[in-house]
Amino acid sequence: MSSPLSAVSEIDHDQAEVLELPAAAEVTADALEPAGEGAPAAEGVVSPEGEQPGGEKPQVARWYAVQVASSCEKKVKATLEQRAVTLGVDNRILEIEIPQTPGVKLKKDGSRQSIEEKVFPGYVLVRMILDEDTMMAVRSTPNVINFVGQEERRATGKARGHIKPRPLSRSEVDRIFKRAAEKKPVVKVDLAEGDQILVTAGPFKDFQGEVIEVSGERSKLKALLSIFGRETPVELEFSQISKQN
Repeated sequence: MSSPLSAVSEIDHDQAEVLELPAAAEVTADALEPAGEGAPAAEGVVSPEGEQPGGEKPQVARWYAVQVASSCEKKVKATLEQRAVTLGVDNRILEIEIPQTPGVKLKKDGSRQSIEEKVFPGYVLVRMILDEDTMMAVRSTPNVINFVGQEERRATGKARGHIKPRPLSRSEVDRIFKRAAEKKPVVKVDLAEGDQILVTAGPFKDFQGEVIEVSGERSKLKALLSIFGRETPVELEFSQISKQN
């Protein structure tokens, strides 16, 4: 299984521009500022009483990225919310978010279904005060793989080291939630180049063909249809076709 750090590199290029994990030297100890209008509560000092007994600084809540098993984001969110209460750390695990954007899934029969498209599949974001109890609560939650952070190599041996969680920077938090709020609906369609289709509506109804290009952003595709005995490329709406087995 790949480490959380290597897993981040597997996110597609468009997503990687949003989630740029900071190097250890770039992480500061300051409280993060609000993430912009419409975003979850800003990171910042949790204790309202200023300095703690003994002159200790107030504890700071920050956003952390947590890698989870595929398609288990919602399950992890619900389970961790319950565990935080049960373990008595719900005052330190403050928010658990799965940034999502609206989407539309085109079914094989041409009908459309409204869906929520995850901005970062395989990850949840947790705003929390990092200490031994909260780290254990997150790491021991079923379907959680690990925090995204920096691997601390062992001094001897070849065994893998411990992953030290690293908070997201303020700019990363801003970009993630701004992107989730502003991104246009994504059309998901179970089609790929080489698939066989049947045209169900429009001037080419009842023609069969082969997909040569899919454009989810435009809700269209190009297919080669046999017209007058010649293979002719034709642009079609998703709603005009059905996929053939």
